[in-house]
Amino acid sequence: MNVARFNFSHGDHASHLSCLNRLRGALGKRPNKNDKVTIQKDSLIELTTDYEFLGDETKIACSYPQLPESVKVGGSVLVADGSLVLTVTEIKDNGIVCRANNTATLGERKNMNLPGCKVLLPTLTEKDEDDLINFGLVHGIDYIAASFVRTGQDVDNIRKVLGPRGRGIKIISKIESHEGMENFDEILAKTDGIMVARGDLGMEIPPETVFLAQKMMIRKANLAGKPVVTATQMLESMIKAPRPTRAECTDVANAVLDGTDAVMLSGESANGDYPKQAVEVMSATCLQAETAIHYNDVYQSLRNAVLEVNGPMETAEAVASSAVKTAIDINAKMLVVLTETGNTARLVAKYRPEMPVLVLTALEQTARQTEGFVKGVVSRCVGSMIGPDSILYRATETGKDLGWLKKGDAVVAVHGIQEAKSGSTNLLKVLRRVSAQLSPVALKSSYM
Repeated sequence: MNVARFNFSHGDHASHLSCLNRLRGALGKRPNKNDKVTIQKDSLIELTTDYEFLGDETKIACSYPQLPESVKVGGSVLVADGSLVLTVTEIKDNGIVCRANNTATLGERKNMNLPGCKVLLPTLTEKDEDDLINFGLVHGIDYIAASFVRTGQDVDNIRKVLGPRGRGIKIISKIESHEGMENFDEILAKTDGIMVARGDLGMEIPPETVFLAQKMMIRKANLAGKPVVTATQMLESMIKAPRPTRAECTDVANAVLDGTDAVMLSGESANGDYPKQAVEVMSATCLQAETAIHYNDVYQSLRNAVLEVNGPMETAEAVASSAVKTAIDINAKMLVVLTETGNTARLVAKYRPEMPVLVLTALEQTARQTEGFVKGVVSRCVGSMIGPDSILYRATETGKDLGWLKKGDAVVAVHGIQEAKSGSTNLLKVLRRVSAQLSPVALKSSYM
């Protein structure tokens, strides 16, 4: 904007003064207050760690104090998602000198990547900790998407900050660096989910290898039974165009076929011209890709791989795996999971059932977390987990209301024989709708 108008027909002097002071303060830090600069190919440019420096064609400020210690002469610096590529020629006490490999125009606050370098930054800044403690914990967030997770210790540090109050919050670790790739197994063991952040990752590793990294991370997350999100530049052209490229739709579909639990839009919905259309295209592409999946083959492949990699299963996973196999064999139309923490729901979803999974829980956070990131799950809160037969009856009514069940359809249910006790899953039931009007006695059950 160019002008701010103060209407003195409303408000008093104190409120107008407060607004004026905020306006004047904002003028000094608005995003585009300075002109863009054009860096010419083969020109020398200094990157200084003095962040107060305003920047010009010969010198640019960056917010990374350890820049001189992190790079080597001959190394590369990628600016603004790689639109400007720099080669380091000299290292100074408070910055570095680089030669531009290409011509590029830069605005303010562009990102910077250091391929192959160990970045000396904490996973959580002071602001991050303040955001978690004074906003996240206060308002009951369900997930944290932690950027640039490089080691398993980074996940431990986040849990330490969350403390006992945040023990129910799940952590999604964004893998977007070479170091994170090297330590992926230890990160996966400690995190609750993975985000394949292909934008920054593609700056850190050769772009032609990103698809291999994506497939590896999705496969390992699938075997661990942890949700995985594929993100960045999935429908990039729709930031400015109403239709995607065919390659973009293929990219989205292939992520689904790889086994991703979720796909994510970024700039397409955050600042694109066609956010609604982007969501519609993403959804339609995912649904179409799902029709190409042979779920019986996926189940058998996953089960064999899990046994080969992890060895004998724990009881809860064995029951969950058997529930999916039973549902496939009898052509069940719905799986029902009674759970306190959501762990059983995640174990069932791990084996990729074709039929929908209805999760019933007494905890609202569990309902939100399972429906939000666990593939194929719809969750409902119940007042109490006491009386599983009554709850299962209500579950079949819900399945009917959702259009999943009709007369004669089979349902497979999983829960624990110890009611309302976390970690007690050991019971599998097969239910069948034997009348159009259900009653508790209309449920025929078999136990395993």
